[in-house]
Amino acid sequence: MEFTQDVFAEQMKPITGSAIRQVFHLLARPGMISFAGGNPSADALDVDTVSALAQEALAQNGKAILQYGATEGWAPLRESIAEFVKRAGIEAKPAEVLPVHGSQQALDLLLKAVINPGDVILAESPTFLGALQAMRTYSARVESIATDEQGVIPEAAEEAIRAHHPKLMYIIPTFQNPTGKALPTERRKAIAELAAKYGVVVAEDDPYRDLRYQGNPLPAIKSFDREGWVVFLGSFSKIISPGLRVGYLLAAQGLLRKCTIGKQGTDLHTPNLNQAIIDQFLRRDLLDPHVQSIIPGYREKLELMLEELSSFPEGTRYTAPEGGLFIFVEMPEGFDATALFSEAVERGVAYVPGTHFYPDGGHHNTLRLNFSNSTPEQIHEGMGKLRELFAAHLG
Repeated sequence: MEFTQDVFAEQMKPITGSAIRQVFHLLARPGMISFAGGNPSADALDVDTVSALAQEALAQNGKAILQYGATEGWAPLRESIAEFVKRAGIEAKPAEVLPVHGSQQALDLLLKAVINPGDVILAESPTFLGALQAMRTYSARVESIATDEQGVIPEAAEEAIRAHHPKLMYIIPTFQNPTGKALPTERRKAIAELAAKYGVVVAEDDPYRDLRYQGNPLPAIKSFDREGWVVFLGSFSKIISPGLRVGYLLAAQGLLRKCTIGKQGTDLHTPNLNQAIIDQFLRRDLLDPHVQSIIPGYREKLELMLEELSSFPEGTRYTAPEGGLFIFVEMPEGFDATALFSEAVERGVAYVPGTHFYPDGGHHNTLRLNFSNSTPEQIHEGMGKLRELFAAHLG
């Protein structure tokens, strides 16, 4: 059956879906080398520990775990997260923590709580395309904030606030998706001050902060928040398991309550068993050793991909992040990563065209590369194929 456009809600008519999710079926092809997703390495998925924690949780508290749970979340996990975020400089109460299905749902619930159709959201350009999709679902108008090699420029953010009077500002401050940039401490403090000065909610989306391969950890924007304008969105998808779908939203209690009500109407609660597994990872201090065990492999893959990029055609520019999962590439003018995507797939390698990450589109000479879910051999082979294809296209 074919549905006509008048069947669909107005806010959904222009939504086409995530460019990344749409290419997942291509990645199942035998021999396909994918730099397109953001999946953790298979080596980073600790099946044995997750299995043991799940069995132990069920043995000790099975009846409660298999029953309906509170929308507010598994109480022990809320306590563990409140303790966990202290490493980012955040002082939080368990009552300010809402466990959710990953930071994507955290953002969706925040948007549901504060955004009306036509409200303005400020976002980095480029930014996470899943966030852009969520914003458009709520009929928000997304305006760009100028950035440089260090990320968001606070002066540009203030100028954009004055010009557009936004309801919300969305920022990925640490190893940003798609660029891998990390916002310096003084800029983080400045963003928190702007939020308080102008009464703008800041959504600080920080799922990559623990994947640091060099340099020192940076405090969260939320750590400088004195009035509750900053909402911290966290996730365990990149450091434990994306399949468990556990993240969290940390906010002032009045705002958190509205997000909780929004979750009630969406899925009632995050699965108790998954929350219990994450709680034990944190409570037993299993997370840090696990993360430290996967960082050397990620560092090696990042360095290898950067080395491969150094021999790409003249005029190629790219970020060199200190952590995270992504490198953002800018090819010379006239290059079209979107047009070449199908040919790259035919050669057995995939990436994400950069245009999808820009609120206003354009920038067809850019692309995002992920290194975490490929072997060193696949990186060498796949980057060689891209180098050959891109060189031929540029003449």
